[in-house]
Amino acid sequence: MASFTTRLGTLAVLAALATSCAKDTQNVPATPTAAVVTQDATRDGHLALGNPSGAVADPYYYWNYLLTKPQFVMSYHRDRGVPNWVSWHLSSAWLGSTPRQDNFSSDASLPTGWYRVTSTSYTGSGFDRGHLCPSADRTGSVEDNSATFKMTNMMPQAPRNNQQTWAGLENYCRTLVGQGYELYVIAGSYGKGGTGSNGYLTTLDAGRVTVPNRCWKVVVVLPEGSSDAGRVTTSTRVIAINTPNDNALDANWGVYRTSVDAIEAATGYNVLSAVSTAVQDVVEARVDAGPTS
Repeated sequence: MASFTTRLGTLAVLAALATSCAKDTQNVPATPTAAVVTQDATRDGHLALGNPSGAVADPYYYWNYLLTKPQFVMSYHRDRGVPNWVSWHLSSAWLGSTPRQDNFSSDASLPTGWYRVTSTSYTGSGFDRGHLCPSADRTGSVEDNSATFKMTNMMPQAPRNNQQTWAGLENYCRTLVGQGYELYVIAGSYGKGGTGSNGYLTTLDAGRVTVPNRCWKVVVVLPEGSSDAGRVTTSTRVIAINTPNDNALDANWGVYRTSVDAIEAATGYNVLSAVSTAVQDVVEARVDAGPTS
């Protein structure tokens, strides 16, 4: 009887151990897949590659006022009523399903006493309210998308330039993001006088908004990662375009490729100032010859 009891006890212990092992096995975390351990895209600082004009957040510097938002950073020119440049980071972390808000509005964050360009300042001019940081680059939330519709993020842009040439490059940039890249984009304008759908103009809104003569953009293409300025090498792809603000320009943005050096010579900026000088010397002198779609 004792022997039978012992055998029963042994079987009970073994059953308990088997049950315990089964539970333990179910609770062991699965081995991470490659997708899990790969670094996720992040929202990085918009000036990681530099402050092109050394803009300062002091109203005294009305011609080079640093305006910082969560979605982008810019140098704003009070008397031109447009940004000198806007810089933003673009990765899949910034993209979502938020629809275009189309809520153009004045920017209340400008210093007290400064004229604030309105949503109707361009009306009837023959020029689009051309985004610097595109609406479609900020679809992560309503707040992000709405930020791109502040009038400080606009420039008077010839409709063909805005809707075709620049739109083509904007779409291509998001294509690169879909391929696993993150981008730093700096865009701006200079000069005075452009040709819109109603002809040539130098200013809008009773002279308070300057129509630029040229519109430029620089795109630095990096694999997703961290320490971005330090990862820019002499082999990094850098796209630079400089387009006339003219309604008769070519719809193919690739036609207007130039070097960063040429843009810097025209504007006086140091576009990639946080990148090592040795790397700048190479990538800024080169004209991109990569694909355009």
